[in-house]
Amino acid sequence: MNNNKSFAVSRRSFLQKAGLTGLALPLAGHQLFSNNTTPLSSPAPFISTNTIRMHKVAVFSKALQWTELNQMADMVAESGIDGLDLTVRPGGHVEPERVKDDLPKIAEAMKKVGKEIVMMTTAIGGADEPYTKDILTTAGQLGIGFYRMNWYSYDKLQSIDDNLQAFVKRMAALAEMNKANNIKAGYQNHAGTGFGSPVWDLVQVLRQVNSPWVGSQYDIRHAVVEGANSWPLGFDQVQPFINTIVMKDFYWSKNNDKWSVTNVPLGKGMVDFKAYKDKVATLSPVLPITIHQEYDLGGAEHGNRKANITEAQMLAAMKKDLAFVKNNI
Repeated sequence: MNNNKSFAVSRRSFLQKAGLTGLALPLAGHQLFSNNTTPLSSPAPFISTNTIRMHKVAVFSKALQWTELNQMADMVAESGIDGLDLTVRPGGHVEPERVKDDLPKIAEAMKKVGKEIVMMTTAIGGADEPYTKDILTTAGQLGIGFYRMNWYSYDKLQSIDDNLQAFVKRMAALAEMNKANNIKAGYQNHAGTGFGSPVWDLVQVLRQVNSPWVGSQYDIRHAVVEGANSWPLGFDQVQPFINTIVMKDFYWSKNNDKWSVTNVPLGKGMVDFKAYKDKVATLSPVLPITIHQEYDLGGAEHGNRKANITEAQMLAAMKKDLAFVKNNI
């Protein structure tokens, strides 16, 4: 009798302590990403209460390259989206050699309508490339906090391990330059045979780089292409390093006896956004989200300078995608 009572008290005490520990997890998770350290092992996940949505939502400017600057700013403002994921790369909104002149102009245009450049999409692969310093310095001065870096390709004449060590050196040098300019890089897991496609290889490199200034831009669409059922395993492994996420959808289609990926609006494809929402809830609530509109938009989805779409049609698509993100993340 006494033993049972003792057990009940101990169990209640344990549960009370566990409850207090659970309440501390969000603070611990936030501290993890703000004290300039990145653990080599997975930390306790950030548990979101989902009572307050704080994620900044950006729209990938690739689909808006047919618009004029002020027109683009007005459309973003009217859509309710927080700002831009701006293409700062060859063929993008800002050519790398013109970043000192053009990036501040776009930042000012967004500021006038109460919006901002939330992040950038670049072709930066290393600290020693011609325009890396100009892009990062200018972005840092404007207070832009995140950018997507370029993809790395495997050298087939070297082993996987030798390739990974080369990527570690490149990312480590880039992390130091990022730190100097107060901006974080995200490496996108893109479907295919390049570095990062299977996710586990990216995790190995990020663990060795061990810097909060370079991490993962997690793309659920590409993750599901590569691992229709196993993507949650990759997410769990890369979770401590995710600093931005991409929202887009797809399904497999067959044309002329050949299977291919067809991009579709959010919620119309194969991505299980219900399961993904639970995963995103383990991330910081202030993590930026970028909407990639790569489904049929009259050519705008390809970054065309001329597209067969009206401003009203594009705006409707932006509002619909934003509503989906708000309801499903």
